Amino acid sequence: MKVSLLTGGSDRPYAFGLLNTLVARGVEIDFIGSDEFKPSEVLIDPKVKFLNLRGDTSPMASARQKMGRIGRYYWQLLKYTITSDAIIFHILWANRFIILDRVLMNLYYKLMGKKIVFTAHNVNEKQRDNCDNIYNRLTLKVLYALVDHVFVHTQPMKTQLIDEFGVREDKVSVIPFGINNTLPNTSLTGREARHKLGLRNDDKVLLFFGRVANYKGLEYAVDALYRLVKNDDRFRLVVAGRIEKGCENYWSTIESVIEQYGLNKQVVKRIDFIPDDEVEIFFKSADVLILPYKAIFQSGLQFLAYSFGLPVIATDIGSFREDIVEGKTGMVCRPEDADDLADKILAYFRSDLFNNPQQARREIMDYGNRKYSWEEVGNITCAIYERLMDKTGLDQASQGL
Repeated sequence: MKVSLLTGGSDRPYAFGLLNTLVARGVEIDFIGSDEFKPSEVLIDPKVKFLNLRGDTSPMASARQKMGRIGRYYWQLLKYTITSDAIIFHILWANRFIILDRVLMNLYYKLMGKKIVFTAHNVNEKQRDNCDNIYNRLTLKVLYALVDHVFVHTQPMKTQLIDEFGVREDKVSVIPFGINNTLPNTSLTGREARHKLGLRNDDKVLLFFGRVANYKGLEYAVDALYRLVKNDDRFRLVVAGRIEKGCENYWSTIESVIEQYGLNKQVVKRIDFIPDDEVEIFFKSADVLILPYKAIFQSGLQFLAYSFGLPVIATDIGSFREDIVEGKTGMVCRPEDADDLADKILAYFRSDLFNNPQQARREIMDYGNRKYSWEEVGNITCAIYERLMDKTGLDQASQGL
């Protein structure tokens, strides 16, 4: 069996996790990547062929450079599709050109006889971001109609596909969000990590990690911090990640609130892209990851935290309540409620999760590796591949090919 894995040029942890589990099952892979992926990391097996069709994805390029590299990417993708002997095209992330990526490219793949598998990490991203519209929903409906199978990470996501987009139930599979175990995890200690960020050993460190966007509810973390430092000035909030495009005003408002509350000393900011080899610094320096989201089905950051044994405090939306074992892997608070978030943070620092960190972190890592293993992802994914390949054989036989 041969599969073309279209990564979208990013999300190394997910792409590598899936690549590893597929190769372990004997699947041949054409790995369509970008400069973000190093050949030495991708070419883990003779059955893997790395095709860097995306090239440079740096946001610092000029508009002219961006247009040129985008044109080259699609031209190379069109040529690759004609010559590729992979029947299954598995799209991990679509690009940002809605009509091209959701409609035209998928029509082209179908015309070339490909079976399309799509991993929908978000069923409707614009609905989550409160900017949904008819055009967006229409093109999503076409996308979900064109692809042969859709993978989602939670049952509510599957329900949304069926109810809102008319997708057949047997065309959707729920797979775990494989735990992020591909990032560097060296011998760096928590004390050393804190020193790198200018934090003290007795600080109570809350981590807000990843892109800064409206739906992530950072304002509630800042409000909760303001309540907490009134009684204990050892609390620190580390904000690490770049600003999502279009959310610049949101971040400016957050900065104004931090200034207004007099929290400049308590908030440690690293507003930039965090390279893979620096991620462990933030997760090892923290006492707990804070996910005060206002809208989401599931977050990969939770499973990144679990890979480091870091507890999580998240709002009661999406699948957080199902994925967090209360008092064992973290805690759940009410959404859009800074007071309840502050209460849960205080409860956490009084709990065994904080007071017995070595045991707690070991148990969290064991739990994450067991429940969100890539092995289960591989089993489900390969079963769908085989089903689609069998259907292809039947279709060809019926046409006398």
